[in-house]
Amino acid sequence: MTALVLLDLASVFIFALTGALAASRAQLDPVGFLFLAALTALGGGTLRDVLIDRPLFWIANPGVLAVASVAAVAVFFTAHLLESRMRTLLWLDGLALAIAVPAGVAAALAQGLTGPVVLVMGMVTGTMGGLLRDVICNEIPVVLRQGELYVSAAFAGSAAALVVTQVTPDPLPMLAACAAVTFALRAGSLAFGWRLPVYKPRPPRR
Repeated sequence: MTALVLLDLASVFIFALTGALAASRAQLDPVGFLFLAALTALGGGTLRDVLIDRPLFWIANPGVLAVASVAAVAVFFTAHLLESRMRTLLWLDGLALAIAVPAGVAAALAQGLTGPVVLVMGMVTGTMGGLLRDVICNEIPVVLRQGELYVSAAFAGSAAALVVTQVTPDPLPMLAACAAVTFALRAGSLAFGWRLPVYKPRPPRR
């Protein structure tokens, strides 16, 4: 099993957990849990594969659907044990981001794509599933919360991966650097309130 397949499976499982947690907050039925878990888990990778003209990863490996379903069922029976489902969702989402971004970068590099496209594919793979989850649940998307390091964390992780590829052809240091930078920035935003400056409107000049 290749590193890319393992990354996709890991990100699917953790993103599916976040989708199921969102379903628990919305008090959905079991089918709603399965749907939202699968949507969150597969959204980013599906868009990535469509854009780079690659076979859809969950069609090439249908076992991915079982992984998402297991996560959904597990959360359906255990979500009530969590002290704060939203806090857990955010931290799991940050972990999934740090796995999905390297998966997107690795898929783009494997297709021989250029640096700018690799950057975008890393961000798309990491962020689109969570965006779909939040929109469906009528929540303010995490990717759009004021100043939070989310898309910017994915961008920095993808950029770190490209830098490492200029130093060594070994994919493992590249994947490790991408994951570490992405998670460090996202975790810093959650734990320490790291933010980017946001636009503040000013009165027009007379």
